[in-house]
Amino acid sequence: MRKKAVILGAGPAGLTAALELIRQSDIQPIVLEAGDCVGGISRTVRYNGNRMDIGGHRFFSKSDKVMRWWLELMPVEHEAEAEAAISYQNKTRHLPMHERREGEDKDLVMLVRPRKSEIYFMRQFFDYPLSLSGPTLRKLGPVRLVRIGFSYLSSRLFPVKQEKSLRDFLVNRFGSELYLTFFKSYTEKVWGVPCEEISAEWGAQRIKGLSLTAAVKHFLKKTFGRTEGDIEQKKTETSLIEQFLYPKFGPGQLWEHVAGLVQQGGGELHMGWRAVKVNTEGDRVVSVEAVNRAGERQTFAGDHFFSTVPVRELVHSLDVEPPANVVEVADGLQYRDFITVGLLVDKLQQTEPDGSLLKDTWIYIQEPDVQIGRLQIFNNWSPYLVADPSKVWLGLEYFCYDTDPLWKMSDEELKAFGAMELEKIGMIRREHVRDGHVVRVPKTYPAYFGSYGRFDEIRRYMDRYENLFLVGRNGMHKYNNQDHSMLTAMAAVDAILAGETSKNSLWDVNTEQEYHEEK
Repeated sequence: MRKKAVILGAGPAGLTAALELIRQSDIQPIVLEAGDCVGGISRTVRYNGNRMDIGGHRFFSKSDKVMRWWLELMPVEHEAEAEAAISYQNKTRHLPMHERREGEDKDLVMLVRPRKSEIYFMRQFFDYPLSLSGPTLRKLGPVRLVRIGFSYLSSRLFPVKQEKSLRDFLVNRFGSELYLTFFKSYTEKVWGVPCEEISAEWGAQRIKGLSLTAAVKHFLKKTFGRTEGDIEQKKTETSLIEQFLYPKFGPGQLWEHVAGLVQQGGGELHMGWRAVKVNTEGDRVVSVEAVNRAGERQTFAGDHFFSTVPVRELVHSLDVEPPANVVEVADGLQYRDFITVGLLVDKLQQTEPDGSLLKDTWIYIQEPDVQIGRLQIFNNWSPYLVADPSKVWLGLEYFCYDTDPLWKMSDEELKAFGAMELEKIGMIRREHVRDGHVVRVPKTYPAYFGSYGRFDEIRRYMDRYENLFLVGRNGMHKYNNQDHSMLTAMAAVDAILAGETSKNSLWDVNTEQEYHEEK
């Protein structure tokens, strides 16, 4: 009989595992997805002809394997490649081109997009990451610049020797003045707790290589250097990249394509089925019981199992009672929930100097008098996300807990609240709002506080199940980027095909800190 792999979750990790099994083996993947669409938070939400990218997904990786994987499925659009060759510092492109297969959708392509992000603070725009440009220096002012310089020098001469918190991590790399100016407020909006309570490991995973020194070097190289490069930009910190790949119709386009390939290859995809019980025999998982929205229950047996569901839920779904310490750590894991409010507006009040639409994909809102944390301009991710090019399609991002008043607001209340906040900081006028849509995503961000410091106790216990592989962001409770989630799935498939039961290769992904970006 054909062996089966039961995969919990149809996000990037789950679908990558499914497609890799089909490509490399005769193991049949059976994917159970609790929601009604694939892609996890990398899905594309459709509303009235417009598309929303939940959280914003730049398709960039320093992993050649991941870059090839993406581009084999969605080649770069030829016109976009030609434009990029002359629009990005005159650098030549070295993108691997793949011929379009006969009968394939001509829209199944990647665009090359310029990367621009800014910080909005004191009702002004600052480069992100900070540069030494004249406008930036003028906006900061001489007094603040002196304080920034002295505090950075102090941090270099007298660094915190044991970085226990995120505050320690950031102050060591930027100085206390820059930390207070550009990091503290936004980070605490994201996580809802003081930076002193967040593990330094979060900084090591997300912004490891970025520091004031790195930003200055990048600025000088960009301004005075003449270097050749390509879209892979392996020697560039991810927070400093200036271009990225992006599916024509948003990230969900790629994962919908992958899901189709999985089914074409004989895999199964069961939508609306939530795993509620994991059945074990000794050190092996033998089946998963799942329930659909109608209350029907079904058992899915398998030889191998992948889990991308939140660790806290997985621990409680086991048919055996885990040790008390494991349950205690699982119950103490915390997650940050996420709301995107889409607003369709006639225009923005803020523009580029020539009066055109702002070119930012993301704007980090540092203003302490509003709750919005980040603003997406979907037009700039891909013009194909917007049905009417004369309108501006915005994504207002809010970070909260599902117990907060913000989460409990009705959709209409959230749309009105978002419009009010954008008007308050001078981004729009409420009378220019034409439509809106709200998307709530629970457990978007696994938190690096609560019981996270004891997470190894869970890892050691779950790793004892030789045919169970925890992959992906929530599956491993690691704040991975999309490509790292994919790499964990690839490592799991490699281990299965090699007959290995050790999970070390999975947990090693994203520990070398080669690059990360704050998202």
